[in-house]
Amino acid sequence: MLRSPMVAVLLVLLFAGAGFAQAPPGPLPPKPGAKVQPAPPEKAQIKVKVSLVSAPVTVRDKSGEMVMDLEKKDFRVFDNAVEQRVEDYDLGGDPISLVIVAETSSRIEALLPAVRRTGILLTESVVGLTGEAAVVAFDDDIRLDLPFSADHTRIGKSMEALRMGTSGTRLYDAMAQGVSLLKERPLNRRRVILVVAEAADTGSDRTLGEVLREAQVSNVVIYSATLSTTAAMLRAKPKQTGPYPIGPEGTFPLPGRAGRPQTPTTEQQDRTRLDLMSLLIWLVTRAANLVGDNALDLATMGTGGLNVGTFKDASIENAISTIGAELHAQYTLSYRPTGTDPAGYHEIKVAVARPGVTVRSRPGYFVAP
Repeated sequence: MLRSPMVAVLLVLLFAGAGFAQAPPGPLPPKPGAKVQPAPPEKAQIKVKVSLVSAPVTVRDKSGEMVMDLEKKDFRVFDNAVEQRVEDYDLGGDPISLVIVAETSSRIEALLPAVRRTGILLTESVVGLTGEAAVVAFDDDIRLDLPFSADHTRIGKSMEALRMGTSGTRLYDAMAQGVSLLKERPLNRRRVILVVAEAADTGSDRTLGEVLREAQVSNVVIYSATLSTTAAMLRAKPKQTGPYPIGPEGTFPLPGRAGRPQTPTTEQQDRTRLDLMSLLIWLVTRAANLVGDNALDLATMGTGGLNVGTFKDASIENAISTIGAELHAQYTLSYRPTGTDPAGYHEIKVAVARPGVTVRSRPGYFVAP
């Protein structure tokens, strides 16, 4: 009889403990004298890791020869007018990941045999001993004829096997495929697209502005050997012989380049480049498309590359040799943008501590909000 009240108390405590175990968890009361942690602010600050920006830089002297004896200390890089700290510096040494974007449209039937013969030249002059290449062919279709390979024989055979297709030229879609392939390559490789095609697009789903925006943020440099089967069209007089004047005739309203005298010819060149640069920024910021024959000029200018026109079969080889020589004598400067707004268009300026040289680099990149 004396044990009955004790058993009842134990049973009550057991059932109460089971009830507490099934109850939803809640905040525990602080121990006496313990410091209470304050609640987090309503708007927590989020730190975003900024990607590494790679800027290819080509420096030439007054005679047009490549300048190859500059050091890291000779360069200054500005992002939206804010000087940046150069983290990595290289002169033509990093291995190249190359995507060859080759037109196989029936429009270039007469030139396709010459394009097929460029395999050996591409591997020796552009890819090099440590590089790799992929081949993307296009007409009305986009075909990955060769995934990335470091085998020079496979690259050459892939070029030799290019087959003529239909009359379409989905140039922008093919370039977009090249950017997508290069985005997956390691960061220690230089990402390069070499377009061997006409500067014409028909039927692409992607716009030129979209392609350039992705290429810029992915540190992809675009080069081109522009094919032409219509020399008569090039000889014809354009409707407008140059940009509209922005000052009185015979004056030079725009500042000239350092170390170069201003003449009517150089002034027109500067104005043309200024017009193209304005068009480039407009295309990239709006992801817009282009109607005209400046597609490859804008693609190469916008990524720091070079567009070399061809008119005869032999000029295709000369163009590829010129591009290869520049790639292997080109400086690469890398930095992480600081001190500027992350979103929007970022203008890149590269200054060199040597008078009388011409400096060419990518003009900038666009980061969407």
